[in-house]
Amino acid sequence: MEPLAVGEAVKRVIVALDPARRGDVDRLLDMAKQVCGVGAGIKVGLPMLALGGSEALAEAARLCKGGGLRVLDLKLADIGYIMRLAAESLSRGFDAAIAHAFVGYEGGLVELKKALEDLGARLVLVVSMSHPGSGEVLDPCLDKLLAVARRVEPWGVVAPATRPEVVARVRETLPTTVIMSPGVGAQGGRPGDAICLGGADYEIVGRMVASSPDPVSALRGVAEYIAARCPEKLLHSSTGNGPS
Repeated sequence: MEPLAVGEAVKRVIVALDPARRGDVDRLLDMAKQVCGVGAGIKVGLPMLALGGSEALAEAARLCKGGGLRVLDLKLADIGYIMRLAAESLSRGFDAAIAHAFVGYEGGLVELKKALEDLGARLVLVVSMSHPGSGEVLDPCLDKLLAVARRVEPWGVVAPATRPEVVARVRETLPTTVIMSPGVGAQGGRPGDAICLGGADYEIVGRMVASSPDPVSALRGVAEYIAARCPEKLLHSSTGNGPS
């Protein structure tokens, strides 16, 4: 296997650190230090907030500082004022925060984007999700959600690794926007589905790495699988979208 392709692939994998119980919080925070120095970065969200509080979110951001992307995934979906308050309270130290595109521009995402920019963070919009239920409401509205994204001009969007054809459609519509794709592993997406088949920039892997007794080896294993599937794509294209 081409070592350079593996090296590029591991830079494309974001690890989701979602505790299932309170006792997982410290273990996953310790894991943040390990995987941030190897992969593309980490994603933390509502499970970490619920079980560890805002202090755990801040600690995750601190531990990963300088080691990759730090993504806050609260999937914000409210009026702009409320989302701005949430961002100002919880997003400090993160490179990007995730919100739902269906909120719309006026009185919603335009205010959140400005708040995040003031904090030195970037906006990522969900246009489709990785579970089957996304096909009931979100996917039939994909064109409208992509139109919102074009108007908002976020740094990134979320599209599912479980449906690489959706990722490919998003890439065609938003050729220069970063695409993050969750759903690899436990939800059925194979490593490389989103990157190799859909043109995503990053794949988000949770339990496949986070539940491993050796998360770094598990992360490298994911990268090797991706690299074996599309080495040419990895070697001839680079995201160039790391944290500034």
